[in-house]
Amino acid sequence: MPILELDPSRTALVVMDYQPSSLGPLPNADELVARTGELLDRVRSAGAQVAHVRVGFADSDYDAVPSHSPFAAIAANEKMRTAMHADSASTAINQRLAPLDGEITVRKTRVGPFSSTDLHQQLRGAGVDTILLAGITTAGVVLSTVRQAADLDYRVVVVSDACADPDTQVHETLVTKVFPRQATVLTAQELLVALD
Repeated sequence: MPILELDPSRTALVVMDYQPSSLGPLPNADELVARTGELLDRVRSAGAQVAHVRVGFADSDYDAVPSHSPFAAIAANEKMRTAMHADSASTAINQRLAPLDGEITVRKTRVGPFSSTDLHQQLRGAGVDTILLAGITTAGVVLSTVRQAADLDYRVVVVSDACADPDTQVHETLVTKVFPRQATVLTAQELLVALD
């Protein structure tokens, strides 16, 4: 019996921040991209939805950041502003994980993917009630998404080895102690069993 039963027609793999600016600090980036790419291929084959999330700022986004916001440091620093610009190669989705025609793709301007995009509306419009999370970083976008998605009444599955954080201890604490309070935590292999 599978660890978790999934209805692919109501499930979406949400691949978050798999872009050079997030992958760069990780020593196992190539391995993560390969694993997530295999997962993406299998999810597509199973008939589940796919959503892609990236972070990047347009000039108007930078101009709208209030001075008290944690994002003000990015907006005020020319080097960071250039690196995190929506048109920069460093904010592009990794080519191995590139969206296919018809897949949901959003660009966010905050840590979590819901507050500055229409991701929730697109997922609900597609009939999705279960989301599978793969993302960089665990303490950033993944944590924010678990919390927000639970509040939005999604069934949340965190794919632990398709998520990573520069601090491996923080990653382990989140996937073993924090996320299980609001999400099911599976490895990619365990998830593939549930999709079969």
